Amino acid sequence: MHCCITDLHAKDVINKKNGARLGNVVDVKVDTCTGAVTALVVLGRPRVMGVFSREEHCIRWEDIEVIGDDIILVNCSFAPSPENRRRGGVENLFR
Repeated sequence: MHCCITDLHAKDVINKKNGARLGNVVDVKVDTCTGAVTALVVLGRPRVMGVFSREEHCIRWEDIEVIGDDIILVNCSFAPSPENRRRGGVENLFR
């Protein structure tokens, strides 16, 4: 199967370890000597109501397990779990 870099932008990146949605692909890193893709750059959700910057993850090519029609499954250990994302949201702003 072949995939263009622009096709990656529409795909959600999901961490298989904890089911967290990391975001969408915004860029790729390429080794200029070999021409090989070395990583995907994923831009996550806005942190607080879209005001502050978004988390940016760099996913090594070796950590990508499956590139499907709609999603990309990765196996990373750095991403927060879905439970932690819910606890750190807007509800904690005014405590």
